[in-house]
Amino acid sequence: MSKTDVRYAVAALTDCGSTRPSNEDSFGISVEHGIYIVCDGMGGAAAGEVASSLAVGEVLRLLDERDGATPLETAIEEAIHAANEAIYSRAEVDFQLNGMGTTLAGLVTEGQRVLVFNVGDSRCYRLRKRKLEQISQDHSLVEEQVRMGRITHEEALLSPLRNVITRALGTQPSVDPDLFELEAEAGDIFLLCSDGLTGEVPDVQIEALLSAELPLDEICANLVDAANLAGGHDNITCLLVRAEG
Repeated sequence: MSKTDVRYAVAALTDCGSTRPSNEDSFGISVEHGIYIVCDGMGGAAAGEVASSLAVGEVLRLLDERDGATPLETAIEEAIHAANEAIYSRAEVDFQLNGMGTTLAGLVTEGQRVLVFNVGDSRCYRLRKRKLEQISQDHSLVEEQVRMGRITHEEALLSPLRNVITRALGTQPSVDPDLFELEAEAGDIFLLCSDGLTGEVPDVQIEALLSAELPLDEICANLVDAANLAGGHDNITCLLVRAEG
């Protein structure tokens, strides 16, 4: 596969889940510029929806408009910082939105080069040759304890603190995103998702669903259905990006 001439197919689906009255997840796609984003908002009333929508809108806009002379890594970090500032400033002037924030997981393709970025516990996975790998690292209390060896992965899944995140957009004046650089191969499938999927569906099942020889939109629907069948306790968003040969 040529490093410069790479096509990507995309599909996305978001769902309220089985118990939530509204959907505070948002996603954004710019096929022209190879930008894909999933955000999971949090906050009272409609604040989470406002935060996630602001984040998607700001990051998409700024990356769409980026100067070609600006390194892509720099452009991504600047876009995330701007989104953080937009959310934080909005909450400061509207008391009804006080404390709102959002997670963010995204990727930008530049030929065969793929840059993955995240804040919070929305995730990016890559399926390669039917093997699933989590690319992003959760900014959550239990996952940080796992990485430090204080608890096991199995204990983290059962912890009452598993939904506590340690980093989010808009809750503090500044935020530090994680950034990962990859090289795509033909057939790779990247999954961006909110924890409404990963909190319900284990990785082994996600791997099996992504490995099915189906159109991407059907795979998205199957992932959402699996999360709802498992309880659907949260909003569910799945965005798939496949590298074509």
